[in-house]
Amino acid sequence: METEAAPLSKWLFMSPRDIGLFLKSARTDAAIARTRRQEGGRAAFEAAYSAGPDPWASADTRYRYQSLKYRTLISLLPKGRRFARALDLGSGVGVLSLALTTVADDVLGLDIAQSAVDLAMRHASGRTDLRFAQGDVTSLPASMNGGFDLVVIADTLYYLDAVDDMSLKRVACRVADLLAPGGICLMANHFFFSADRDSRLSRRIHDAFAWSPRLTLLREHRRPFYLASLLTAAPVEVPGLG
Repeated sequence: METEAAPLSKWLFMSPRDIGLFLKSARTDAAIARTRRQEGGRAAFEAAYSAGPDPWASADTRYRYQSLKYRTLISLLPKGRRFARALDLGSGVGVLSLALTTVADDVLGLDIAQSAVDLAMRHASGRTDLRFAQGDVTSLPASMNGGFDLVVIADTLYYLDAVDDMSLKRVACRVADLLAPGGICLMANHFFFSADRDSRLSRRIHDAFAWSPRLTLLREHRRPFYLASLLTAAPVEVPGLG
């Protein structure tokens, strides 16, 4: 398996105005880190969404980077495949969830913060193909197992309370539970350069999913400034075994 490098045209990914997006995101992350130490993870995200309607500016049309990133992620999915049920873990205000309706008949967005869910539901008012609910990836009910042929996890897992290798492997196994046979998992995380602390964490997250005996890594894609992995729940066929 090789990591696909982005062609030159893919590097036209932002405008100078997008610097403001990255600064806003950094301030939000710093605020979450401070609140988390005192009140815990869920409280930190509730506070972030209560302080502003779009703490990472994911829906702000002034910026190019985030909307292009979401379109690019969807373009990495198998061409021509239509999904019956998609799950967006860490859905925030629902921008990516909404975009997923272009490739899925029914999309469920889950976020740990009820305040984010409330905002997303207002944006999706009147739609029958898009739903949102509060949920934590580390404690999802068994009733969801096998219920999705697409699970998307974008910029979510490095916010978990525990990001040691064993905890990440448990999350990978839990995501495998959610997928129907042959289902697809698409995940993306910040990746700047290999020596960067956040990039090293992203590498460990992707390695934990590639490790899972119930997921097969199909391909990795490197884009500015993130790493995307496409995995499937289909069993690996070994020549000579039947």
